[in-house]
Amino acid sequence: MLRMNAHVFFDLHDKLVAEYDLKETCFVTTYESLAMFLWTLGGCESNRRTQNRFKHGADTVHRKFHEVLHCVIKMSSHYIRPQDPNFHIVHDRIKRDKRAYPHLKDCIGAIDGTHVRASIPEGPSKVRYIGRTGATTQNVMVVCDFDMHFTYASIGQPGSMHDTSVLFHAIENDKATFPHPPKGKYYLVDAGYPNRDGYLAPYKGERYHVPDFQRGAPPTTPVEKFNRIHSSKRNTIERTFGVWKMKWKILLKMPNYSIATQKMIVAATMTLHNYVRLHDKEDLHFLRCERDLDYVPTIPDRYKKYAIPSNASDVSTTAESGPNMDLFRHELATAIALTW
Repeated sequence: MLRMNAHVFFDLHDKLVAEYDLKETCFVTTYESLAMFLWTLGGCESNRRTQNRFKHGADTVHRKFHEVLHCVIKMSSHYIRPQDPNFHIVHDRIKRDKRAYPHLKDCIGAIDGTHVRASIPEGPSKVRYIGRTGATTQNVMVVCDFDMHFTYASIGQPGSMHDTSVLFHAIENDKATFPHPPKGKYYLVDAGYPNRDGYLAPYKGERYHVPDFQRGAPPTTPVEKFNRIHSSKRNTIERTFGVWKMKWKILLKMPNYSIATQKMIVAATMTLHNYVRLHDKEDLHFLRCERDLDYVPTIPDRYKKYAIPSNASDVSTTAESGPNMDLFRHELATAIALTW
């Protein structure tokens, strides 16, 4: 019901009370406030259903939801950030893969965008949130590490905005918080992003996704071998998105909150995602991903009508690749082919 095990719930409650000012009132305890909040996020429950489940009035449910939401937002700055700000350590997922190590030893994570449904009132601003699918969405760009933690998020950009534009906007406007790759380090990005210093994209026009190689012949050329390794490591962000949206169903069918509240809900679910990942090694959603490194969670059938495809943004981009990174990618593909 609450998308986390009991001991994680109690630990989270104690932290919110002790460090982030969650308060109880005469008729609602802090435990019940947190439970109502998690119940609403986990199942996209309406105010009416929450009233029926917890036996409180509509005003109480509304007020307590927002009180807990603001406490979790305070908490987000301490949890949506890199665990190793200097990126000194090579992750085990790279180190234990003989095909990836030492070639990708300087890779520090992955970047990608996803779309979250947005409830936008009628008016001129609504058009900006309508993407290729015709639905109103937020374009959410995130950075994640190989432990499936969100380390940065750009939230609330209009659904019509291209992923590359969201990235450049984040780099320019969030200089203090964006986890810029140190010199010599880089993130894995998909073909929708430019191949530039700090951001390593795959070769376009070649087989790339893991199922493409599982259904057909194994990779033979250096380019295909590079794309195969790139895809197998970059899928950590697809798996992260899958677990995040599977656990917090409110992301699939956003209620009619204000746009500011909708942005906070996205940030709050990311914070809770990271908290569960850090404090519960037995969480069922993450365990499935641990057992199968190629497993990507899929949306249940009853929610598929609300799902937004990954190509909801404009697929064209005018950003140019960097010659230094193109040369680096060529050298990397040649080295991987020699040791394959």
